[in-house]
Amino acid sequence: MVRVVVVDDHEIVRKGIVSYLRTEKDIEIVGQASSGNEGVNVILDTVPDVVLMDLMMENGTGIEATEQVMGELPTCKIIILTSYYDNKQVIPAIEAGAFSYILKTSSAQEIASAIKKAAAGENVIEPKVAGQMMTNFRRGPKQPHEELTERELEVLLCIGDGLTNQEIGEKLYIGIKTVKTHVSNILSKLDVHDRTQAAVYVHKNDLSREKN
Repeated sequence: MVRVVVVDDHEIVRKGIVSYLRTEKDIEIVGQASSGNEGVNVILDTVPDVVLMDLMMENGTGIEATEQVMGELPTCKIIILTSYYDNKQVIPAIEAGAFSYILKTSSAQEIASAIKKAAAGENVIEPKVAGQMMTNFRRGPKQPHEELTERELEVLLCIGDGLTNQEIGEKLYIGIKTVKTHVSNILSKLDVHDRTQAAVYVHKNDLSREKN
């Protein structure tokens, strides 16, 4: 019996997946969650064999949740199930420790198959995703800002616009403590010493234009 947790912020999608998987005699749903942060708690409480993880969620993205889970449960197999397959999502998810990466266009049967394969140690990478990965490898080494999460990049662009931590929090609807954590991570990843150098980095690399 493969023990599974499903993490997705779209209730209809999540419940639909759970309902189907419950018809599989060798799959047991041991938990579900509607956000990355909630998902981490559920996963650590239930210690499943496999996790179906959405990427873009409020209160903790799938990438952030994957990093946390893999730090605590390295043997857990996390399958990213999402609509996104561009490099900005694919590579960070794989680097965070995702075992498989499939799209929401997959059939219910394909999702169930991916779960069983993951439990058996066989990963599944959507062909479109594999193509993006190959493109990334051919491109060569990453730029420092490509190591940032989607949220960290948003905060960095705000720094480039000269916003204070308070203003960034209000714009992105996140707490001041969370902003400070993101800023600290950004400075570390960019290998710069302060916000001024981070702002210079934004303009030097035309990140505002790239984002738009």
